[in-house]
Amino acid sequence: MTEQNQPELLLGRRAIARFSFLLLYEAASVVLNFEVKERRTPQRAALEMAGEQKGNKGNKGQKAKLKKSKDKRCSDSDFTASSDTSKSKKGKKDARHAEEVERRAKEKKMLTKKVKSTEMEKEVVGGEDFVSVVQVKIKREPEEEGFAVNKKAKGKKRLREEELVEGPSSETQGKKIKKVKMEFEEGEPRPEMQSQKMKGKKMKAKKEREEQPLSPRGGSKKKKSREEIVAAKALKIKKKEEEEQQRWRWWEEEKYEDGIKWKFLEHKGPFFPPEYQQIPDNVKFYYNGQPMPLSRASEEVAVFFAQMLDHEYTTKDVFRNNFFKDWRKEMTLEERMVITDLEKCDFGEIFTMHKERVEARKIMSKEEKQIIKESNQKILEMYGYCALDHHQERIGNFKIEPPGLFRGRGDHPKQGMLKKRIQPEDVIINCSKDSKIPEPPLGHKWKEVRHDNMVTWLASWTENVQGSCKYVMLNANSKLKGEKDWEKYEVARKLKNCVEAIRAQYQMDLKSKQMGIRQRAVALYFIDKLALRAGTEKEEGETADTVGCCSLRVEHITLHPELDGNQYVVEFDFLGKDSIRYYNKVPVTKTVFKNVKLFMENKEGGDDLFDRLNTAMLNKHLHSLMPGLSAKVFRTYNASVTLQQQLKELTTVTDNVPEKILSYNRANRAVAVLCNHQRAPPKTFEQSMANLQSKIESRKEQLNLAKKELKQVKKEAKGNSDKKLLVTVEKKKKAVQRCEEQLMRMELQVTDREENKQIALSTSKLNYLDPRISIAWCKNVEVPLEKIYNKTQRDKFAWAVDMTETDFVF
Repeated sequence: MTEQNQPELLLGRRAIARFSFLLLYEAASVVLNFEVKERRTPQRAALEMAGEQKGNKGNKGQKAKLKKSKDKRCSDSDFTASSDTSKSKKGKKDARHAEEVERRAKEKKMLTKKVKSTEMEKEVVGGEDFVSVVQVKIKREPEEEGFAVNKKAKGKKRLREEELVEGPSSETQGKKIKKVKMEFEEGEPRPEMQSQKMKGKKMKAKKEREEQPLSPRGGSKKKKSREEIVAAKALKIKKKEEEEQQRWRWWEEEKYEDGIKWKFLEHKGPFFPPEYQQIPDNVKFYYNGQPMPLSRASEEVAVFFAQMLDHEYTTKDVFRNNFFKDWRKEMTLEERMVITDLEKCDFGEIFTMHKERVEARKIMSKEEKQIIKESNQKILEMYGYCALDHHQERIGNFKIEPPGLFRGRGDHPKQGMLKKRIQPEDVIINCSKDSKIPEPPLGHKWKEVRHDNMVTWLASWTENVQGSCKYVMLNANSKLKGEKDWEKYEVARKLKNCVEAIRAQYQMDLKSKQMGIRQRAVALYFIDKLALRAGTEKEEGETADTVGCCSLRVEHITLHPELDGNQYVVEFDFLGKDSIRYYNKVPVTKTVFKNVKLFMENKEGGDDLFDRLNTAMLNKHLHSLMPGLSAKVFRTYNASVTLQQQLKELTTVTDNVPEKILSYNRANRAVAVLCNHQRAPPKTFEQSMANLQSKIESRKEQLNLAKKELKQVKKEAKGNSDKKLLVTVEKKKKAVQRCEEQLMRMELQVTDREENKQIALSTSKLNYLDPRISIAWCKNVEVPLEKIYNKTQRDKFAWAVDMTETDFVF
């Protein structure tokens, strides 16, 4: 068939389809018309009458036009359908046309209501069943298949509009034709019509939306007026004042005596992690190339290992051996008989499933994230707060750690072992006698319920890997934590009054005839000068090989009578807390050097340097010198004193705020170096520095451009008294000044980041530095406290913020 004949054939087929549609429609209208009239309610009759009057009034002129156009289109369609017949049949066609006109007149009388929407059409014609038939007829036009021929453009286009007739007949009634957009469902177009009532509601809703203020997250932001900005600031200040009023000012109350921590304590107990959900059936574990089903317990442990396949831990022999040993304990007898070699285990599909779930969490929609957030918030409201002396306090770690594989720090000998799931039967609850005891999960019971107000923990249990006790404690900004911090720094301040006497004492003890006293004196010298931790005794093979001052071995010390121009140098090289390496070369006095050399005589590398001293003996001696004194107090004292001295030396009052902050960070850095607070460089360090450097280059270009513009404006304003030009000059000057300040801040930021690359400042700031030193410094040099402490840290040190004056000295 040629392309020229295709349009004519399509028109003919369309006419036949419409004619079939009309016959069905008319038959249904005649049959159902009586039933529709019988079912009418008074309200419906009134609605129909109103619709008919409105339709007759508004469409008098339009009816004639549409009737004329439809007559022509109908006759054209009929003529096209019969175009292959001879011209001798013209008389018959005229007769058919006359009959068609007569039939239209009869249908006008039968019509009781003009249909304006899909809803009204359903009511008049006979409900949902007939309308669905009509839609099926429309959808099943195989000749069109959702496309229409475009005579002006080549090819076909998707049908986006459909003519819907507001009456029981599309070809026989000259009613208003309404065009609506079509929606596609499963590849087929589905026409939808809207009633005037729905349109009115939409217009009303649109008007209400336009009257409402724009959302800050919307497409276009509405610029806030000056009054709105002032009101927002006032609201923020008011909110802050309300928070301060609601804050429990426990530091203004009298402290309990005799070691009592609280008088009333009530909570809901810890939150347990959800039970393990088994992997889908299509995810398989393979052993020796064959799929093998696992029991629930052994499958859970296998998933723990599979989730870590991309981590270097799973490449270590110690980790793999410990894991396989504990995994076999969880297997059934049949599984142990089969699975005998970890190398033959294939966790690939489980690992892929884990990665897919991780990626799915990353691309979650806002709605999904909001659901999770709301769920977590409900858990927090239920388990995250307690009543302490009838004040609400936030609990720090109310969630019990889920099961998994133990990692440890450094080369821990127990890495890879299974951390078992903690059950309520393992947990001890602590609360007051007159409180409501928390209910355990259904079907379980607590190991024990205590009422001990001499301790600060709410719940405790013993973990299986290292046998250590774990506790649920209050948050860092709580009364119990705040009291502990305050007391710690006050003890360190008291040490200031007697530290010189203690130093004189251990200097004398360096020459004692008793070897134990000499060793104690040398250990105190190292703790005082180098801020070393005291160290604790550990069982060999149970923990990582980390040491402190009292547990140093001969292999950790190297003596240099002269090194780099200094005499009597002691070289330290050992792993400290968290397996952080401590490496330092320190010049010492001649007496200390000789004593260390004496302690090392006739000893192997693995022997203890201080073989006649331990941490308990050292702390007992210190307690005799000052109540509450321990080796840890020396560390806190030296850290705080160092910060105060460094701030005094590095701060210049005339500096701007960014320069003062850099001075503070440098003082804090000196403390971190003293306490050996190191860290590995962040993985994104190089990228973040490159991004910052590109911003600096961009800012330099902006500065050069601003200077050129300022120079040009000055040139134009020279000898000109135009006020507008003078105002422009001032604006350009401010723009240049602003660019210079921003550039300076960025350059200082580069310096600060580079110096902090391997130093952890927050550890000393939160645990060893008296916050009153920083707060007093901020007040004296006019630096906002928010630049030094964030919101969480300010809450933690609320007691210090409230009581510190500008004249505070540690």
